Amino acid sequence: MTSEQPRFPPCPIRGVHVLHRRQNCGPQFAEIEVDFEPAAEGFAFEVPEELPVACEPAEDLPRLVAAAAAGIREELSAPEHGLVIAVRVVLRSIRTDTLGSHELAFRVAGCLAARKALAHVSPSSRGHGPTR
Repeated sequence: MTSEQPRFPPCPIRGVHVLHRRQNCGPQFAEIEVDFEPAAEGFAFEVPEELPVACEPAEDLPRLVAAAAAGIREELSAPEHGLVIAVRVVLRSIRTDTLGSHELAFRVAGCLAARKALAHVSPSSRGHGPTR
């Protein structure tokens, strides 16, 4: 008997907010909000044109967005989750800090956002629906 791997996400998961802040000799700061939407297959990351942005300097934005997307993809693709990834991730907001915002901070924030979304559909939370 073979069982088909579950698809992620089974339903929309909206408003996943992450504030990643680490204060030490190498500070980290990243804040994002993303939506996870079911897709036909694979992984897609979208940035709407009307995205609320609080990013200085503005030229850093593409690198930071790419790092957040990479963190989300990396976490969702981990084999221990045993999922078929069929997701469209939409970035809803992003905020940076002049001292601690860099690619590593946004990669970590992406991983944390994916973990939060995965927690919404874990076996213990199935049937309760997505929450914010």
